[in-house]
Amino acid sequence: MGASSRVGRSGGGGGTGVRREPSILHLDLDAFFAAVEQRDKPSLRGRPVVVGGTGGRGVVATASYEARAFGARSAMPTAEARRLCPPGTAFLGGRFAAYRRTSEVVMALLRDLSPLVEPVSIDEAYVDLAAGGHDLGIAGLTAMATDLKARLAAATGGVTGSVGIGTSKSLAKIGSELDKPDGLTVVPAGSELEVLHPLPVRALGGVGPVTAERLAQIKVKTVGDLHRLSLVDLTSLVGQANGAGLYRLARADDDRPVVADREAKSVSAEETFARDVTDPARLAAEVDALATRVGVRLQRSGTSGRTVTLKVRRYDFSTLTRSQTLAHAVDDPRHIAEVAHRLLTAVDRSGGLRLLGVGVSGLSPYAQGDLFATEAAPVVEPAAEEPDVEPVPDDPRPGAAVHAWYPGQDVVHPDHGAGWVWGSGLNRVTVRFEGPLTTPGPVRTLPADDPALQPADPPDWTP
Repeated sequence: MGASSRVGRSGGGGGTGVRREPSILHLDLDAFFAAVEQRDKPSLRGRPVVVGGTGGRGVVATASYEARAFGARSAMPTAEARRLCPPGTAFLGGRFAAYRRTSEVVMALLRDLSPLVEPVSIDEAYVDLAAGGHDLGIAGLTAMATDLKARLAAATGGVTGSVGIGTSKSLAKIGSELDKPDGLTVVPAGSELEVLHPLPVRALGGVGPVTAERLAQIKVKTVGDLHRLSLVDLTSLVGQANGAGLYRLARADDDRPVVADREAKSVSAEETFARDVTDPARLAAEVDALATRVGVRLQRSGTSGRTVTLKVRRYDFSTLTRSQTLAHAVDDPRHIAEVAHRLLTAVDRSGGLRLLGVGVSGLSPYAQGDLFATEAAPVVEPAAEEPDVEPVPDDPRPGAAVHAWYPGQDVVHPDHGAGWVWGSGLNRVTVRFEGPLTTPGPVRTLPADDPALQPADPPDWTP
């Protein structure tokens, strides 16, 4: 789909944001994980692709637009997506190394526009265009964004992104969602409410399924409906913090700056596994290793922290954290590991873990505390309204032992060249030998323990 521009009319009732010109850009890459897979696997271009958990309890992380046409979507159980999508749909386990490499290229392009770039995740970021000295007129912004999108597609081998530009972060983000995929929306100053009010309340950040259902019960379905609620009524319905935030967003009142560098508030380390891990001994060893990495970093920086946090991503891609705040600050890896082990015992590991992380927050310059003080009780972090389903299983390192091949995995064979795993089972592995710069390649079925077949790094997509 070609880029288009939806530009609101100037002169409508504006919000109370502090910017008088649309100078914040939001870029959201389109079906990013699936787009990278289609780029690197020419036989999948134009076909339905689903990335996420491929097992019976897996969850969809990203579906290509071809798969979305059949009803597949993020956060859906993979089993349901399999029922909806036609035969031949590719269900892939995810290759975070490939996604990260492409993301780095995109972020570098954004930093060419401005010194103030705030990555939000691997596939989206905000840019402060005022700090880059750009023409902030509608025509100038449209031309700049059109050029950015063309350079992005060229630099990434065809991955596209949708751009929104507005007077605030919230307007820019909403703008990037209005014309997906490969869209471009500039919201002129003064037309914010004209753009916002017809949209469903789910368009606002902070409105998940639960909040949307509560609002629907009082017939609040659009942002315009929300705008008519008083602050008192809104906070009584969804809580003080969320209500106050939504009250402002419904009025386009968002003065959050684009922040390129944040002062470190925590030190953490995490490990993503190519396959779910259930073995208690393996998990315990991983906790020890992560705690050592965190402790060493704290000691080198001369800081310590009072709160130890354990992060896990379970077999179904749901993510949760457990934390414990101590009476004294720590930087000793052994103490960090001790707390993290206790937190891990409170986590259901029966289905396996895909990711394990350990962190320390509440940082301050190191000061020896009372080693015999009583520790506070563990704190269970509240669950988000929507699950975290980002698939981030790192590829096995080249040369490392491989216990099971997974769909989508990059491989190389001395006789057949580079390719990727289509599927495996019954001591066989089926590989399609092709890459981003080849035509659709041949399929070969090999013994699963063929020593000549090895995991590989993601392919290079540049000519």
